[in-house]
Amino acid sequence: MSEKNRQWIFNERPKGFVSDSTFRYQEAPVPQPNLEAGEVLVKTLYLSFDPAMRGWMDDKPSYLPPVELGTPMRASGIGQVVASQRDDLPEGTLVMGFMNWQDYSLYDANSAGSLSALPAGTPPAMALSAFGGTSMTAYFGLLDVGQPKAGETVLVSGAAGATGSVVCQLAKLKGCRVIGIAGGKEKCDWLKAECGVDDTIDYRSEDVGERLAALAPMSIDLFFDNVGGEILEAALDQMADHSRIVLCGAIAGYNDSEPSPGPRNLMNIIARRIRMEGFIMLDYLHRIEEFQSEFGTWVLEGKIKTREDIQEGFENIPATLHRLFEGRNQGKQLLKLADPV
Repeated sequence: MSEKNRQWIFNERPKGFVSDSTFRYQEAPVPQPNLEAGEVLVKTLYLSFDPAMRGWMDDKPSYLPPVELGTPMRASGIGQVVASQRDDLPEGTLVMGFMNWQDYSLYDANSAGSLSALPAGTPPAMALSAFGGTSMTAYFGLLDVGQPKAGETVLVSGAAGATGSVVCQLAKLKGCRVIGIAGGKEKCDWLKAECGVDDTIDYRSEDVGERLAALAPMSIDLFFDNVGGEILEAALDQMADHSRIVLCGAIAGYNDSEPSPGPRNLMNIIARRIRMEGFIMLDYLHRIEEFQSEFGTWVLEGKIKTREDIQEGFENIPATLHRLFEGRNQGKQLLKLADPV
């Protein structure tokens, strides 16, 4: 075991974009493996990078408490138990949960209960991508909240991301026509070739409002929104009567120093009797076995495709978060620190 515990500490709350001063590197002693009853020491192997992490940095109430200043940054990840006083998590077990930006994390009797063991044979990266929280978000957000029906037109923003790309494929499995909005030709081509998306809109080179008016004039039945802002406003103009909008995220505004004005056409919700609903994946954790069974079957049958963007190196952790918010990731953004032993 290493004699030091490398950490990226949450140094200051950002105003707008995360900057170089948001985090600071430090080294601390590795927690001693002389554990008390119920404690577990875990070595971090992989870290996940998700848009929600930006919200965790703000000092305001949310579905999770904000990250405390002076502590390692919070992140989902995969780790391996290196010392344990729990019968259900023996030494060597691969686990998923909140790992934080550090080499080793000590979990007490209460927090260790939030860790879950990976099913035997599951590759760590796949556990965070194909079978991770983003896929669960897509599964429950689309199927439970959105309730797509065969023949409907489904619009997905952030369509080439880890959540959006799965939403696109699930909608196709349900017999829908799918329009995906993404940034750049490569991502749009991948959505058509690999995910079966019917039409794409490159928001970097095309006018989203004009393209939506041409592709689906006032005929979008279901919009799964990961972006918010101007994209949401453009979609509201082309929603059909009695349509639905699933609000999953609003990454367009996560780094705003001041809240941006809302869409200017919210009256469309009233005139067209649109149902708009937000959701949080954590509300569905009690149904994880359902997700693993049905979604896992689709993945094994090749009906759902995912891709991973895996960076490496502890020193590259902050830069990997920047990749996510700059839209440079190609699929689920991960970072590898070590292989299991």
